[in-house]
Amino acid sequence: MTFTLALQNPAADDGGFLDAGKMVIEVAIFAVLIYVVLRFLRATRGSGIIRGLALLLTTFAVTFFILADWLQLKRLSWLVEQLAPSVVLGLVVVFHPEIRRAIVHLGDAPIFGRFFRRDAKIVPRLLRAVARLSKERIGALIAIEREASLSELTENGITIDAELNSYLIESIFFPKSALHDGGVVVRDDRIVAASCLFPLSQNPDVDKRLGTRHRAALGLSEETDALVVVVSEETGKISTASGGRLDHDLELDQLEQQLDEVFGRSATS
Repeated sequence: MTFTLALQNPAADDGGFLDAGKMVIEVAIFAVLIYVVLRFLRATRGSGIIRGLALLLTTFAVTFFILADWLQLKRLSWLVEQLAPSVVLGLVVVFHPEIRRAIVHLGDAPIFGRFFRRDAKIVPRLLRAVARLSKERIGALIAIEREASLSELTENGITIDAELNSYLIESIFFPKSALHDGGVVVRDDRIVAASCLFPLSQNPDVDKRLGTRHRAALGLSEETDALVVVVSEETGKISTASGGRLDHDLELDQLEQQLDEVFGRSATS
């Protein structure tokens, strides 16, 4: 009898080890999913509505399942189980633009940066355009979309949908161009739209001497996570706005560093 028990104990230990390993894997998967969802909700424009809805649904689901288990509400539980797939499908239909953008930007996460490389020509093309515009003192306003969608702005502008090109950017902001008023929206390696109207900053602490372009850049950066590049028409100086902060009088190498962070080149070079 003693010999038999000695043989069974290692098997029991192995089973417990496997169960613990499975639990660790499950916890890790849930942690990754929660991180991705929270990161997406934090960065998406209009995330207040989505975050509020997600919190409401989560609270309702947790409360319901606790009550259903405590009070043994079998019929109500069955009804919810039947309706849940339809509710999920409805939410997917309603929020499909946000879901699509989340999938598109999934590859932008730092964990994937070492496996996927961006087009190495994007940053040099932007730098060339900004350098020429600065030299000629031609005003410019360029918003580079990150995770928060700028589709609402592009719908009110003039659709371009062309490959990002320094000469095209210069042509758009040429003073006699019909599109030089407003801003340009860049998404990945394409110019999405021009002559877009950006929201002006309403911050009372903003320097009153700032022009319309700088206030628009600051306003957009307060509402989204976009990086907005501004070229002053009066001085030719380069500025950027990000996260509600305006950086003035940048050199090209400083602008390049910020663009590298946006396009992930620093992680892949």
